[in-house]
Amino acid sequence: MDTVGGTGNVMYSNVIQATNCMTRLRLRLVEQNDFMIDALKKIDGVLGVNVDGDEVQVILGAGKATSVTGVVNEILHETNTVKVGDGKALHEKIRAKNATPVKLFFKKIASIFTPLIPGFIACGLITGLVSLAIKISPALENDPIVQLLAVAGNAVFWGMNLFIGVNAAKVFGGTPILGGVLAALMTHPELASINVFGEAFVPGRGGVISVIIVAAFASWLEKKLHKIIPEMFDLFLTPLVTVLIAGAAAIFLLQPVGGALSDAIGTAATTAIQSGGAVVGFVLAGVWLPLVMLGIHQAMTPIHVDLISQFGVTILLPILAMAGAGQVGASIAVYFKTKNKFLKKTVASALPVGMMGVGEPLIYGVTFPLGKPFIGACIGGAFGGAIQANFMVGAATLGISGLPLAATTNNIAIYFVGLVTAYVVGFIATWIIGFDDPPED
Repeated sequence: MDTVGGTGNVMYSNVIQATNCMTRLRLRLVEQNDFMIDALKKIDGVLGVNVDGDEVQVILGAGKATSVTGVVNEILHETNTVKVGDGKALHEKIRAKNATPVKLFFKKIASIFTPLIPGFIACGLITGLVSLAIKISPALENDPIVQLLAVAGNAVFWGMNLFIGVNAAKVFGGTPILGGVLAALMTHPELASINVFGEAFVPGRGGVISVIIVAAFASWLEKKLHKIIPEMFDLFLTPLVTVLIAGAAAIFLLQPVGGALSDAIGTAATTAIQSGGAVVGFVLAGVWLPLVMLGIHQAMTPIHVDLISQFGVTILLPILAMAGAGQVGASIAVYFKTKNKFLKKTVASALPVGMMGVGEPLIYGVTFPLGKPFIGACIGGAFGGAIQANFMVGAATLGISGLPLAATTNNIAIYFVGLVTAYVVGFIATWIIGFDDPPED
């Protein structure tokens, strides 16, 4: 990283913030240029670079992104060279120019769930493996160890609303624990024993959608109260009034609204796939890679979580996962068709992680730069998605894809059929469409 911009200090003085998701180091910069982007791409270990407005996403792969971000933040802290004067003003100007309200909204919502993804992966895989073991040997269902593992697999989903309440309040600028308290209030089992106007409350109604709405309202209210309540009483009155007002609004208004939205999302997703079947799956998986490139894919995270909370599985994730499988098939075709040794090496190094569901190396290193293989990948994904939708395959987790997702699905055999179909069709489509083989350097 020190090679970018001439010296380490120069480069790091250009960085406003360094964060990461599962596979990417996300750098918010004061300014950027083509030389900088090209230099980043040439660094050993960098799988690709994507520019999204004022944010530069350095694709490093699962695990490495977290460790590299930690190192970058340590250097930023030690050098203390982040500009806050003209650089900050320039950054805000660039950000205002490139960021759209829709993309910023999607990013904000997605950031609520990103810290939970490791938990979803761990618990989803445990649940899937326990379910598979019981299918093979039903007697295991009464085994204490298996029962304990089943509880462990359900842990993140049991506490999901609380975690989301804490994260949502943090994202919206409120006190995290108050978001958690309100989420606990909305999901408390004792609500079912309370009758108002002849009707009992429904604990957890609206799932994560309700929690996000309430956390956003509570955070807004808390910030207003900080300005109104005298400083000497702020510590006591602000949290009290926030919980009382936001809690009442949650139970009597916001939770019912969130419940209606949640029901609408669940009904729309299941009805569309049930009625449209393979056609809907074909379209969804076929357009997924372009949506990922546009950054719109972040909008799906809360929908996946909401479907899991309602039905125990998300029927959308296996469909969308086929886009990555189509890319694997397309990349294999590139490997056998290209005469470029460097491209062959790139495909060979990226294929294993691609099959494991980490698609960025193949997107930015192979299919998208070549153009036509990207189309072949979309076609392969579409056929795989059609199979997943036709059989209503669901997954009990999110955050993973490819081969690892199989263990969390409710129909492993069909999931593999769709996966292999996406591989094969992606290969055939790319082989037929062809591509312009890049010359050797």
